[in-house]
Amino acid sequence: MSNPDAIIIGTGVIGAAIAFEMAKAGHKTLSLDRNAQVGHGSTAGSCAIIRMHYSTFDGTAFAWEGYHYWRDWADYLGLHEGANLAQFKQTGCLVMKTEANGQLEKHMKYSAELDCPFEEWSPEQITDKLPVYTLDSFAPAKRMDDPEFGHPNGRKMGGAVFWPQAGYVTDPALSAQNLMEAAREHGAEVRTGAEVVEILQSDGRVSGVKLADGEEIHAPVVINVAGPGSAIVNAMAGVLDDMTIETRPLRQEVVHVPSPEGFNFEEQGTIVSDSDISLYVRPEHGNHILIGSEDPECDPHQWCQDDKDYNREFTDQWTTQAMRYAQRVPSLGIPSKTRGVVDLYDASTDWIPIYDKSSLPGFYMACGTSGNQYKNAPIAGKMMAALVDYCEGGGDHDAAPLQFQLPYTGHMIDVGFYSRKRPINEESSFSVLG
Repeated sequence: MSNPDAIIIGTGVIGAAIAFEMAKAGHKTLSLDRNAQVGHGSTAGSCAIIRMHYSTFDGTAFAWEGYHYWRDWADYLGLHEGANLAQFKQTGCLVMKTEANGQLEKHMKYSAELDCPFEEWSPEQITDKLPVYTLDSFAPAKRMDDPEFGHPNGRKMGGAVFWPQAGYVTDPALSAQNLMEAAREHGAEVRTGAEVVEILQSDGRVSGVKLADGEEIHAPVVINVAGPGSAIVNAMAGVLDDMTIETRPLRQEVVHVPSPEGFNFEEQGTIVSDSDISLYVRPEHGNHILIGSEDPECDPHQWCQDDKDYNREFTDQWTTQAMRYAQRVPSLGIPSKTRGVVDLYDASTDWIPIYDKSSLPGFYMACGTSGNQYKNAPIAGKMMAALVDYCEGGGDHDAAPLQFQLPYTGHMIDVGFYSRKRPINEESSFSVLG
């Protein structure tokens, strides 16, 4: 495509969703990715959890809206019958009530206001569902070299909240490929193995991109959806100066361990968020359990200079996460062979994404997704398409932010909530929980 209406940098799940929504709206889009395949950046390493509980109203509304697209995935995409589609497994999500999450009062309040179903569970209901669990409290989370590691603090977990519609997508890379295939049906084009090295400008606005091989591609709109590489692309565009929210690549390790003997976590388990031990888990293929960190204070953040050169090997963090979960599941076996994923988050200052224009006319950002926005990709795609139309049509998004109606639930979102210039949101959990 020699003269696209918009160049989209990145073919992860959010970049592919933007391409799909813009192509459906009649825009000629060209998606570029330095990886060899669509969806093979940080999306491929995503835990792909579809949850709807958040500590802010806007976050809850957006996530509850997003769920409906995964539930109706085939209808949303409109691909041919027999297409190989990513699967959404609705397991529910159990969230432990703790002091750290305010006993989930805000989460329940916002879910109730949005008619998003949830259930309060007693300790007995938790162990009925997960008989391998012990409900001793271990907070605050500790590292293994702490002499108090593994010792209960004398308290018990008081209960939890269960969101029954939550679940996970079995193959996140395939979900991005599904979106891109659907985008192609509407005329979108994609080029992999194409690395952007310069953001071109002319007459005070963006004019396209330059690739590593020297080729220039011109377009009046460029959208940065480069995931953990987004900060580098924003620097290329020279748009960092007016941003109060920055983005940086953050290294993460995710653990895969076998289910404890006698309990099939893949079939009988559920997603669990447990801030008492600062972990989340979900069922994983092969009767395994996926264990991720909720970034407690005792764990040092492993910030990276860029999204290319970082340690892809497991460290003692793998063992720490496995052993933290063994506090909750004493019968858990810790294998000698480490399995799981090492990848990057594109983490923003307050772990809430930037969905916004920039100080450079025509240059847009969908970045800082912080490991928690996979679930929102379809609705983020719709909102970004609407934002581009609003700004390119003369709207001043900084002075009068776009008001975007969520199609399924009908709620109105102030897109200024995701502004690059917002004050740091103190209601955020400042973790992957968003």
